[in-house]
Amino acid sequence: MLFDMDGTLVDSEKVWSVGLTELATHYGGVLSAQARHAMVGSNMTDSMRLLHADLGLPASVSTDASVGWLEARVKELFHGGIEWRPGAKELLAALRSEGVPLALVTATHRHLVDVALLTIGADNFDAVVAGDEVDRTKPHPMPYLTAARLVGATAAQCVAVEDSPNGVLSARAAGCAVLAVPCEVALDPTGVTLVDSLLDVDVAYLRKLIA
Repeated sequence: MLFDMDGTLVDSEKVWSVGLTELATHYGGVLSAQARHAMVGSNMTDSMRLLHADLGLPASVSTDASVGWLEARVKELFHGGIEWRPGAKELLAALRSEGVPLALVTATHRHLVDVALLTIGADNFDAVVAGDEVDRTKPHPMPYLTAARLVGATAAQCVAVEDSPNGVLSARAAGCAVLAVPCEVALDPTGVTLVDSLLDVDVAYLRKLIA
């Protein structure tokens, strides 16, 4: 089982929204809803390019500086604790009790993931693939191919649980069965199993997806 983090296991997209709103204010602007929507599931560099374009910032403003500002603020917010998505904590516990290998696959950078794991529990996962630990990030298949290898499986033997369009594209391209659970944005049901909530999912349900 391969799980995305932000918006899938924890309700951290709202935390990112706080940080992004504050960053836009820092630059004297207001982030549009359209730009924020486009950032969901995107890597940090692309998100900052979207923010800079949305705010009309000059080329002299470094995206690296924006990344540093945002990650520092989000780390502070993560330390305050992150809310679980409905059913996520219980599903992880059920999978662990059944001995199912689990990996966390996220576009978020490792130093932030380590803080989030204080809430999620590092011992819930046999492997973690963070956004700065692979050469290509979602929607490229590399993150999910890497995670499958780390848990000793092929991607075709794994179910990937995702909440974002980029995450779904990544998992599908890797060859995983995909359980799509929308959070902040709607998802295309093509080629995935779409559910409203992880409350609707148990271990037997997940096993049927790769049977």
